[in-house]
Amino acid sequence: MSLLARPAVAAFAAKSIQRLARAASRRSEGRGSAASFHRRFPEFTRDVSELTVPTSIAPAPVVVYRPATAPKGALPPVHVNFHGGGFVIPLTEIDDPLCRCLAAEAGVVVINVDYVVAPQHRFPAPPRQAYEVVKWIASHGEEHGWDGGRLTVGGQSAGGGLAAAVARLALEEDGPSIALQVLHYPPLDLATGVRNKRAAIAKPMLRPWMGEIFDSAYIPDPRERADRLASPAHPSDTASLKGIAPALVVTAEYDLLKAEGEQYADRLREAGALVEHHDVPKADHGYDGTDDVKAREVYALIARHVRQAGNSGTREAG
Repeated sequence: MSLLARPAVAAFAAKSIQRLARAASRRSEGRGSAASFHRRFPEFTRDVSELTVPTSIAPAPVVVYRPATAPKGALPPVHVNFHGGGFVIPLTEIDDPLCRCLAAEAGVVVINVDYVVAPQHRFPAPPRQAYEVVKWIASHGEEHGWDGGRLTVGGQSAGGGLAAAVARLALEEDGPSIALQVLHYPPLDLATGVRNKRAAIAKPMLRPWMGEIFDSAYIPDPRERADRLASPAHPSDTASLKGIAPALVVTAEYDLLKAEGEQYADRLREAGALVEHHDVPKADHGYDGTDDVKAREVYALIARHVRQAGNSGTREAG
């Protein structure tokens, strides 16, 4: 075991990373500031409000993005987004460009969730909270202006892992109907040691040392990492996925996590739940944070799928 994989060291490193991320977000300008994310893709306007969703884990602050136009007399569908950050970094604002794009291009209300992170809240707190947030959103739509019966979920990186866990819990607990789960370069096999994973390039963005910090801070006991809410792509999870929410899986060609995304896409295909698996060529983990061309292309793909899923039914506004 390397030093960074030791739970106490990983927890210290994770908290240090959190402090740096929060400091960057508070800056008025510069890389990592909220303003820098708000300026990206200016063609998509920003109409937002804030809510707090009660859960058994902790209150979950959310930012609600509303589409500029919606069909007259109808409540728009709703898409719940979970940001990335290795289950450790509170990176809610980084998904602001995606949320604005989906609101505009898919015509949905997008709810960007500031979920609890490790090591302050270790597994299984984040997926359980994420699921409770989705249940609340599904049942409180009319009072807040969205159709909770036309619901999609999604996320990038760790957020994609949480979206997969939400879909799994909805299947197991007869939860809200989810029309689509969007899994964007997600980690889906924490049971396999990060140093045993291979990328297509020598120096991928997500390095093994990062994975050791994230995994050990999130789930300190390696024996617990095979849980189906953390590692649905691991061979140890053999439960039937028949009836799980349809999925769009997006992987990146150079990503250290590509193989587990492919493995889970195959599993979803076998269950009749794979809508599409799209592999982004010549792209690495988190590519959409720096490559505007690729980001626009993939965000448009996601928006098309979210729009199609959301159009499966319409509820009149009361």
